[in-house]
Amino acid sequence: MKTQKNTNNHKDIQQFYDAVYYKDANINVKISRHLQRLATKIGVSNEQQILDVACGTGAWLLATKKYNTKPAGIDLSAKAIDICVKNMPDGEFYVGPAETLPFKDQQFDVISCLGSLEHFLEPTIALKEMLRVAKDDAIFLLLVPNSDFLTRRLGFYHGTHQVNVKEEVRTLPEWQNLFETAGLQVKKRWKDLHVLSWSWISANRWYHIPFRAIQAVALAIWPLSWQYQVYYLCVRK
Repeated sequence: MKTQKNTNNHKDIQQFYDAVYYKDANINVKISRHLQRLATKIGVSNEQQILDVACGTGAWLLATKKYNTKPAGIDLSAKAIDICVKNMPDGEFYVGPAETLPFKDQQFDVISCLGSLEHFLEPTIALKEMLRVAKDDAIFLLLVPNSDFLTRRLGFYHGTHQVNVKEEVRTLPEWQNLFETAGLQVKKRWKDLHVLSWSWISANRWYHIPFRAIQAVALAIWPLSWQYQVYYLCVRK
């Protein structure tokens, strides 16, 4: 495991993820059926080199290992990366910010960034770095939150607990503009429906279960513009 130098701001964020967000993380990383279906949906295939930016403890990369992929990841959290290294010793993992990726040009077939762009200090720079390390025919899988999420607009939701560190949520048109400005072309969008599972519905206290169940069903029928998170499948312009 290699460690990059971070800015002071990045160090503050890193401290939060190591001490708070991943405080109770351990090597037993659960691979959800949602992630397994996601790998199938985007057509992950044998021997592809996959980079997950802000990879956390590596659940998504582990899901792609079913296809004998070559995993790589980077995250600000040293604790999270340590878990990745233990679970995927054949991978290439770094501790550091997304704005300066320590990988060679045109290295990867698939680049993902799932639920993390809103926490980056410089998302446009990070996206351009992803383009730099991507092969010409690479695909980009991005998952981003929607500021027009209906529950947020009604005042029932105010962001994740990372909001106190760094969280900048955009509308779907604003996200698309950001991607296009960085040099990406959006090919497809779809709803994030990982909430349609008992593990999500029952994640909090028991008395939250009815509300979370209602929210899960609502997300399944709401239009894309009201969704909490949306997947973007992109290619190089």
